Amino acid sequence: MKNSVSVIIPVYNCERFVAKAIESALVQPEVTEVVVVDDGSQDASLAICKALQLQDSRIKIFQHPNGVNKGRSASRNLALQNATGNYIAFLDADDYYLENRFINDFLIFQSNENCEGVYNAIGTHFYRIATKLERETHNLFTINQHIVPELLFDALLTGKYGHFSIDGLTVKREVFKAVGYLNENLVVAEDTELIWKMAIKCNLFAGIISNAVAIRGVHEENVFDDTALYKRNTLKMLVSLLVWCANNNVEFSVYDKILNVIWINKEKQKKTLLQNTYFWGELFLPNKALLFSIFAIKYFPVIRFRQSLFPFLYKNNH
Repeated sequence: MKNSVSVIIPVYNCERFVAKAIESALVQPEVTEVVVVDDGSQDASLAICKALQLQDSRIKIFQHPNGVNKGRSASRNLALQNATGNYIAFLDADDYYLENRFINDFLIFQSNENCEGVYNAIGTHFYRIATKLERETHNLFTINQHIVPELLFDALLTGKYGHFSIDGLTVKREVFKAVGYLNENLVVAEDTELIWKMAIKCNLFAGIISNAVAIRGVHEENVFDDTALYKRNTLKMLVSLLVWCANNNVEFSVYDKILNVIWINKEKQKKTLLQNTYFWGELFLPNKALLFSIFAIKYFPVIRFRQSLFPFLYKNNH
């Protein structure tokens, strides 16, 4: 079916918000199914979803075996395995779409044969009291200029032009054959890793980046407020992304960029030379594509922290 969108919604203890999320997806004409995965909720979330399902058969509800909690990645992956639409979109259970969410996306798909995904801006709604700083900085989550697909990964890695949310992304279903599913070993930042893989392997185009197409709900239980958790998982995500690149025939120039960011993060941790050498061993020794490359030398701690002795290895960083 042309322009059939499967909306993926993982749900965990979101009884306050989940009905609005599901209903905001159902009103979009392009949405042929809303694939809900209840991730072991202990509140009324599942009952609410089942009540809505009685009113609209496009709602499909899944659970993990024995109704256990397995996290966002596993829940989204279960939904992806059961989705039937030829396009995939995501929505968190405490967020919601705005009217005409997908109209512009499909204009872009239709006018660009090589387009495999479209990303858009999302806004914010506060369910709690927001600080002045939050209201100033949480207005619009977006890439702030149009970037050609070939340069998107570099832009995302540096953050120079901002970022976009998975709630604002629509992709062809075939994209997951190229990049795989979400990383279930990451507690957070798994959506960032998925988006970056897509930016490396696929052609993602900017959609509506100056106005919101969806709204992120900000409340007391938001996991993205846990900065320490994100800090730990960001480095883990970068390492995972590097290994994925090594296993998927990605250009070596991409390795270099990721490694540079990894080592910048390691330097911020102020570890000893011995600790960083141990980290280097864990990173390079199991991965032959990396071990037998110039990067094994370039990013060896003794050399990395004494760049002045080996300027020829670092000329591309200046």
